[in-house]
Amino acid sequence: MNRLSIIIPAYNEEKTISLILDRINEVKLIRNIEKEVIIVNDCSTDNTETVIQNYISCNTNLTINYFKYIKHDVNQGKGAAIHTGIAQATGDYLLVQDADLEYDPGEYNTLLKPILLASADVVYGSRFMGGNPHRILFFWHSIGNRVLTFLSNMFSNLNLTDMETGYKLFRTAIIQRIYLHEKRFGFEPEVTQKISMVPGIKIYEVGISYYGRTFAEGKKIGWRDGFRAIYCILKFGLFNNKLIAESKKMAPVQQAAS
Repeated sequence: MNRLSIIIPAYNEEKTISLILDRINEVKLIRNIEKEVIIVNDCSTDNTETVIQNYISCNTNLTINYFKYIKHDVNQGKGAAIHTGIAQATGDYLLVQDADLEYDPGEYNTLLKPILLASADVVYGSRFMGGNPHRILFFWHSIGNRVLTFLSNMFSNLNLTDMETGYKLFRTAIIQRIYLHEKRFGFEPEVTQKISMVPGIKIYEVGISYYGRTFAEGKKIGWRDGFRAIYCILKFGLFNNKLIAESKKMAPVQQAAS
């Protein structure tokens, strides 16, 4: 493994985007893996674009090897921004990093260990396992996350503890072939159902920290997205007839040497 692509979907994140870039810049990946950062600005209405451009032009001592900045002309949703980032990724693996400060880039190496030690194809970072710090927030949100994970596991036949996690690490060659439809927060249940259908895929889960935000602090997901997630689990778990973008069948995953 030589390069990790880090996709940052950003919508009105002027207050935190430079901070998250600083944290990514501070991370030294194990085995000297290169970092490719792909920022997808989903037509922000604040100064997100200016902050990003100033950051790239004013910082000359970056440990980030490759920078890509893409802007949507129309707001399409977080899932659509992730789709754009996936298409642009050139790393051996890729992950999604929210532009807020809920997830810690310092834990990239934790996510990478199953890749390097066990040739994993997908690694989920679980907020509900391990002894890492977790901000105490809303009881019903945690219950909702567990219910959605339970339903997802029923149809995917996986035993994940946190389907809705924002930290998902994928082998790029696999995720770029999967047809993804959901343009908002339905990305999480859709991609989970679809990767579970890839023959021979190796999925791991590791414990991560979680520094959650309240709605007053800028959190965007709401109860409607929860119902959409249930719809996506049923839709893609029961009636998914388009898994692969290029062909109808995917050969069993070939395990590459790490």
